[in-house]
Amino acid sequence: MRPRSLREFAGQSHLLAPGRTLANAVDAGELPSMILWGPPGCGKTTLARLLAEAVEADLSMLSGVTSSVKDIREQVERARRGVGLFGRQFILFVDEIHRFNKAQQDALLPHVERGTVTLIGATTENPGFQVNPALRSRARVLTLEPLTDGAIRDVVEAALTDAQRGLATHGVSAEPGAVDLLVSSAHGDARSTLNALETAARAAWARARRVNPGDLGDIVVTSEDVTESLRGVTSHYDRSGDGHYRNTSAFIKSMRASDPDASLYYMRRMLAGGEDPRFILRRALIFASEDVGLADPSALTHTSAALAAFDVVGLPEGEIIMTQAVLYLARAPKSRAVYDATKRARAVVERAGHLPVPAHLINAVTEVDRELGHGKGYRMPGQDGAPSMRCMPEGLDEVIFEPDPSDT
Repeated sequence: MRPRSLREFAGQSHLLAPGRTLANAVDAGELPSMILWGPPGCGKTTLARLLAEAVEADLSMLSGVTSSVKDIREQVERARRGVGLFGRQFILFVDEIHRFNKAQQDALLPHVERGTVTLIGATTENPGFQVNPALRSRARVLTLEPLTDGAIRDVVEAALTDAQRGLATHGVSAEPGAVDLLVSSAHGDARSTLNALETAARAAWARARRVNPGDLGDIVVTSEDVTESLRGVTSHYDRSGDGHYRNTSAFIKSMRASDPDASLYYMRRMLAGGEDPRFILRRALIFASEDVGLADPSALTHTSAALAAFDVVGLPEGEIIMTQAVLYLARAPKSRAVYDATKRARAVVERAGHLPVPAHLINAVTEVDRELGHGKGYRMPGQDGAPSMRCMPEGLDEVIFEPDPSDT
């Protein structure tokens, strides 16, 4: 069911609609080098193939996982021969380009720079982190979005009704509820949705065969078939990639915004994706000082207790303990005074260096100390008549801690 033309391609109208970046490139008849950045199943590979066909370019494909520098050089040589003989644009598609190491990216760079090859890279990871700046600067980074529910529905309906390539060839249809369930469970991923539909169709076929082996009749995919086909489907959350960083950022910022619903939503997403619960609680510990701080000093105590309790209980019941900690932090008053004071103290020491400690603050342990005046003039705070005492080094008049009105 791969689209056979850009007209059949689902989604990405922000790039493909008339007047948009890729539509303009196709109209011009030549593609620029680009990196397609988007989640799984949004159509990166298919889009590259259709774009190459639309401008009548030669297309060759490499994998960022299995290809070597030798493979790159062979493709470059092929491009030189093709451009020289036929004058056609040569497009090198690199799937999972973020898996190319520096040597592989460097081997590709000069040929992209000279225009010998037009690069189309595909990645699920942020190119700003994973692709060398020199190579990235020679290519446009285009962001592909997860497919909308409407686009997913179009994909499912096409698979069900296409009489040449789809399930209609085998007499398979689906209940409306089954289609709705596929769409709601897609999370923007057309590939996994089609896989689930195919699995559900096989279950429906097997059921029809059991009921009436001689005449299968109509094969109807039910909601139960879809539910079973989705069982065990893993989340797109990547514990070491963009999913990790984006969800962590959203989790922290939701607590900072005092939004308990969003805080728990992102916490649950991380857990469902296989994130280490202790990582989440460690981030909560940092938050308790960084964002709540002296507005509610007990927040750190509560969160520390939650981490200790989780180590005793573990999952699944430990999630209740995590929920309590996150709700406490999300609803707590917020103060950045502790965090800001930490930054200011660091900056003052970096700028001023290690200035001499005032003599009256140094313990007079030996006779030499006393001769040098160490400890002279020091008065214990709270002593009757004890004057205010300067503690900063001479010449350093920095205000490091500035309390927030909410600090206790």
